[in-house]
Amino acid sequence: MTERYVLDFQEVDETQIAVVGGKGAHLGGLSRIEGIRVPAGFCVTTDAFRRIMAEAPSLDDRLDQLSRLNPDDREAIRTLSAQIRRTIEGIAVPDDLTAAITRALARLGEQAAYAVRSSATAEDLPTASFAGQQDTYLNVVGPTAILQHVSRCWASLFTERAVTYRQRNGIDHRTVHMAVVVQRMVFPHASGILFTADPVTGNRKVATVDAGFGLGEALVSGLVNPDAFKVRHGEVVAKAIAAKQRAVHALPTGGTQEVAIDSRRQEQPALTDAQVVRLVQLGRRIEAHFGRPQDIEWCLVDDGFQIVQSRPITTLFPVPETGDQENHVYVSVGHQQMMTDPMKPLGLSMWQLTAMVPMHAAGGRLFVDVTRRLASPASRAGLLDVMGRGDPLVRDALETVLDRDDFVPSLPDASPGGPPTGGASATIETDPAIVTELIERSQVSIAALERDIRTKTGPALFDFLLEAFEEHKRVLSDPLSMQAIMAGMQATWWLNDTLQEWLGEKNAADTLTLSAPDNVTSEMGLALLDVADVIRPQSEVVAFLQGVEDEGFLDELAKLAGGTEARDAIEAYLDRYGMRCVGEIDITRPRWRERPTTLVPVLLDNVRNFEPGAAERRFEQGRRKAQQKEQDVLSRLRALPDGDRKAGEAKRMIDRVRTFIGYREYPKYGIVSRYFVYKQALLEEAERLVRAGVLPEKEDIFYLTFQELHDVVRSNRADDRLVQQRKDAFRSYHALTPPRVLTSDGEAVTGAYRREDVPAGALIGLPVSAGTIEGRARVILDIAEADLEAGDILVTTFTDPSWSPLFVSVAGLVTEVGGLMTHGAVIAREYGLPAVVGVERATRLIRDGQRIRVHGTDGYVEILP
Repeated sequence: MTERYVLDFQEVDETQIAVVGGKGAHLGGLSRIEGIRVPAGFCVTTDAFRRIMAEAPSLDDRLDQLSRLNPDDREAIRTLSAQIRRTIEGIAVPDDLTAAITRALARLGEQAAYAVRSSATAEDLPTASFAGQQDTYLNVVGPTAILQHVSRCWASLFTERAVTYRQRNGIDHRTVHMAVVVQRMVFPHASGILFTADPVTGNRKVATVDAGFGLGEALVSGLVNPDAFKVRHGEVVAKAIAAKQRAVHALPTGGTQEVAIDSRRQEQPALTDAQVVRLVQLGRRIEAHFGRPQDIEWCLVDDGFQIVQSRPITTLFPVPETGDQENHVYVSVGHQQMMTDPMKPLGLSMWQLTAMVPMHAAGGRLFVDVTRRLASPASRAGLLDVMGRGDPLVRDALETVLDRDDFVPSLPDASPGGPPTGGASATIETDPAIVTELIERSQVSIAALERDIRTKTGPALFDFLLEAFEEHKRVLSDPLSMQAIMAGMQATWWLNDTLQEWLGEKNAADTLTLSAPDNVTSEMGLALLDVADVIRPQSEVVAFLQGVEDEGFLDELAKLAGGTEARDAIEAYLDRYGMRCVGEIDITRPRWRERPTTLVPVLLDNVRNFEPGAAERRFEQGRRKAQQKEQDVLSRLRALPDGDRKAGEAKRMIDRVRTFIGYREYPKYGIVSRYFVYKQALLEEAERLVRAGVLPEKEDIFYLTFQELHDVVRSNRADDRLVQQRKDAFRSYHALTPPRVLTSDGEAVTGAYRREDVPAGALIGLPVSAGTIEGRARVILDIAEADLEAGDILVTTFTDPSWSPLFVSVAGLVTEVGGLMTHGAVIAREYGLPAVVGVERATRLIRDGQRIRVHGTDGYVEILP
């Protein structure tokens, strides 16, 4: 029986996390790599932990209590987890378990010094590092002390921070078990950490080494600043030698002690350059074995390196797979589509199948490979221009990569690859009938899709959908539609550039586009004000909506006084806009029609904050402001030299921008309308698969690509393990921040604004809607948690069209993501809201409730005292 309780490193490898935990499994894997020296040791397995837990039946009730606690109730977690730890430490280790551990110690040297380290089954995983969650004890001497520290390690599964981490990550306490690693201590000259990829930039070609004197604990605990080295292609390319005033040394009797370092040694490097390069070579061997970048703890003993730990670096953004060794530069699709959250596999593959350009998935996000267009001077200028007008940070990041002469190859101008960056040339007449015709075309196409898909099921549905995707792309790439969009955008740019030159006025187009006609997204925000007008007089309905939690609430409304009218108004709104939702480019996200409760807080805000008739008044106000602005601009232009010509040109451009800028929002509305039709058909298939016992639940189809789902429908067989792996991966992607620009080396290039004209301490962004506003910041990450008052400023990560109902309630807008022509910017201008987008980390730097000043004309935000 005893063999199950103790396993030597040589007996385990990285597949045995369930038996020896993450740390133990990695040490077993490390000790099998040729040329890698690992101090000898053994693992006390999870069987031993389970045996201990079974010795105290009272632990069961306490674990139940623990799982019911709110992760934010720190006091309750602290108290209960301390009780659990005390109970575990108080359990006498059974004789057979004691014997197994002491036998293992006798083999390695009973009186030697050991490190005793926790090794949980949910740590050092590819998707969650849990680093530092459990405890490590150094320089433990003698079997009695070692057994005592093994008990402490078992108990450390329930430290307050480990419990909170699991609760926040949705991990059940009962599914995590604790093994313990007992490893011979080494007494190093120097020690530290090696990252086989740069943990700051993500660059996989750059390794970083942190080094200090003595034991590594001084570095890990932050006691000293380490020497820092960067290594690329086998040479040290950067180093910073720190003054290392202290070190941690082992005491002969056990335990450790801080010691002061002789002043003459403090400035000496802990490693020579040659040693650093040699260490990185070992790191590359370890990385190759585990198949991903590693965070490695090392010790230098007598000029030889020993490895005491290796774990995956979980914070790196994954690199799209290409299958070649060429250099690639990728631009984030999410930053252009205002959706930087991870997408589920079905969402990724559906967007890829309906997009106009090839897209690569990584970390649950999509990227476009722009290497070819950057490599050719002719297409490069156009790409940088369009990117710069959209989001200056993307342009700056691309220029940063181009400045490294060796990364992007130079190609002749012959074939830039991909469609021309500027889109179709805008040579159409300024005629409102064009927009009317385009909207009708889209509606006819969607009506045909709804009609034809009704009869399709099984494999025939998938064949039909592949044809529908071609029609989807044909509608999207309609030359007239492209020309209308470009006409509106180019007229905006012309007005902003030219009126600044002629009149010294910044962003004049922002006022000239107020309440532009045919903008389906701004109409959506105003239409919800009209719904609020129907509900406001019905006090029973308002009271009922305040307590709504169930998605079936619309049926309940009819039982109330005035409820039928309220329900009809909401239903009519959902008929027009129910296909929308936050993150709508991911088909798997719940639509408003599927989850109408999402709209209730916004509706109640509208009932509270507005008077009847607000929608019409707001639209009319905007239209009048735009008209006054137009008259003002034209009269000032006429007073200039050559004024009549200038006024005539400006008038033509103002008419053009008002004719076409509203249509800018329509293609996305068309895409999302089609998406909802596809989704309903696919969910009906999913229900059939659930009834047939092929899938446990219909939402499981969201974790399969379109092609994989097609195969499941054809074969009536699904891989449960694949679905579970995808769910775990998707959960882990939430912790990753997608970069605007990513290289094939894994480097995340952020870009900078490089502006001098901003007050100290202000947060810099992109000015997208003119004006200055001061007010209370409301940091809202979920539209369903909106609780706005008049004058509030909305601060969020990104806004896609589904956020526009909130725009009618706020006085200004700040987002982390966005460009001059993304949806949030277009709607902010239509509603006349001062707005700054692309403000890095705005939701973390601005606290909910703080007073801020948004400078929408100059592109910065001040946090006020």
